Amino acid sequence: MKTLKDVKAGETAVIKELHTDGAVRYRMMDMGINKGTEVLVKGTSPLGDPVEISLKGYDIFLRRSDMKKIEVE
Repeated sequence: MKTLKDVKAGETAVIKELHTDGAVRYRMMDMGINKGTEVLVKGTSPLGDPVEISLKGYDIFLRRSDMKKIEVE
């Protein structure tokens, strides 16, 4: 299973599934992280966490621990 954490800076991926539940799942969905959404990994902060992600015309920052819960293709 390939997760968003495995995608390198400058690469794009399509979200396949969210492997989380509860408040975290709803928070991700509210940010636009939904099945079928194309995301671009733009880069990391100087210490490597969080990671900047571009989707649906805006940028967000995600922790690597949250990125492990997002399956991509």
